[in-house]
Amino acid sequence: MKREIFGRMELLVGDITRLQVDAIVNAANRSLLGGGGVDGAIHRAAGPDLVEECRTLGGCETGDAKITGGYNLPARHIIHTVGPVYHGRPDDPGLLASCYRTSLQLARQHGLASVAFPAISCGIYGYPVDKACRIAIDTVRDFLTDSALPEKVLFVLFSEDFFRIYRDYLHKVSA
Repeated sequence: MKREIFGRMELLVGDITRLQVDAIVNAANRSLLGGGGVDGAIHRAAGPDLVEECRTLGGCETGDAKITGGYNLPARHIIHTVGPVYHGRPDDPGLLASCYRTSLQLARQHGLASVAFPAISCGIYGYPVDKACRIAIDTVRDFLTDSALPEKVLFVLFSEDFFRIYRDYLHKVSA
């Protein structure tokens, strides 16, 4: 795993389902019952009890977040958030920023010190990674400025290309 640390934000390339953190964030669909990409990987790794708990939550709206146990994952909790399917609409950036903000609010409410995010909406939802990266880092930075928790936010990226885009933007805004 490749790592870089910038204050309370850390970037790495790796498998989010293997991280021992207080919570991982699931880029979920509205049903919260599993799907493809990171959502499917998290559901498979967590085991069947996760889908049972998710059935009790009544789904989740785009831009919102809900929390469950981590079950068979090393993470204690899973924060499920539903990112926008990218169509270049004016509300796409606000919905994506809301995913990060509401996830961080849940982490703070539950006293969680460490949270790991995937690149929300950048897989099958088609959000351009350069645009999503700016929204993710700016939203997290703004939240952490006013909040002691979480103490550490990790961006867990599935490719070297995504890592470089995040690293370059983080260097630019932290210089």
